Amino acid sequence: MSILITPETRVLVQGITGEFGGRHAKLSLDYGTQIVAGVTPGKGGQFFEHGSIKVPIFNTVAEAAKATGATVSAIFVPPPFAADAILECVDAGLDLAVAITEGIPIRDMVRVKRAMAGSKTRLVGPNCPGLVCPGSGKDSHGGCRIGIAPGYINKKGHVGVVSRSGTLTYEAVYQLTVKGIGQSTTVGIGGDPVNGTSHLDVIKMFAADPDTWGFILIGEIGGNAEAEAARWIKANCKKPVAGFIAGATAPAGRRMGHAGAIVGGAEDTAAAKIKVFQECGIEVAATPSDMADALIRAAQKMGVKLA
Repeated sequence: MSILITPETRVLVQGITGEFGGRHAKLSLDYGTQIVAGVTPGKGGQFFEHGSIKVPIFNTVAEAAKATGATVSAIFVPPPFAADAILECVDAGLDLAVAITEGIPIRDMVRVKRAMAGSKTRLVGPNCPGLVCPGSGKDSHGGCRIGIAPGYINKKGHVGVVSRSGTLTYEAVYQLTVKGIGQSTTVGIGGDPVNGTSHLDVIKMFAADPDTWGFILIGEIGGNAEAEAARWIKANCKKPVAGFIAGATAPAGRRMGHAGAIVGGAEDTAAAKIKVFQECGIEVAATPSDMADALIRAAQKMGVKLA
């Protein structure tokens, strides 16, 4: 079992004919992902070809979903048009929209959030690496890879990973895999200040998933989402949890990479978030290289096997 996606999930790719979207569509197909449609306005009726695979292209998300049964979209649309691409998923009634696009204007995302209120469509991202649900084949082939995360470093198993940072997501997954610990689902929620799915949203799903036995929570400076998630874990979750906060040396008030990584409030600093993690019983990784070991320590303290 996994959260949000499974190896059977039927996926469409918005922007599949672009260089970036096309490249990652091919990598996802190689991983075994069920990409059943592409969407590029004006190119309906054409095909996206990869080896012997021919993926039909449609002009709209609604047409693609109706014809193929796709329930999830991977969005590789340029920033000026990405907000409308997300809202097209909402209008088509998809279950999930995964916005990989970086640089969407904040005003556009505020408009998207308001328009999505009350809809059935969940948004992951924007500016995120996406999701991976490993398969059981060699190098986790046969799983579902939506976005840009490297699938081959994953291993099918029982640990969840949720992160704002793409590269730290990959680091945590690789550390787990080399130690023989597989993952149930990896979710990169993105680093923008206005996004669709929070740490807490994902953690609640991991906590409720019987096939996820523990998880790693990776955050960074800026906002109070990690502190909110940590307090929920203390009150509601009995699974082992490890945490890491990036940006410990960042100067206050300076933006560091991600648009959301700027210190403004009392709980925005790395030190404040680490303190909350410790108070809530989360095993804190001192450095990025310690994330998997921190989860192993947390599991040992609780007598939980991770593999």
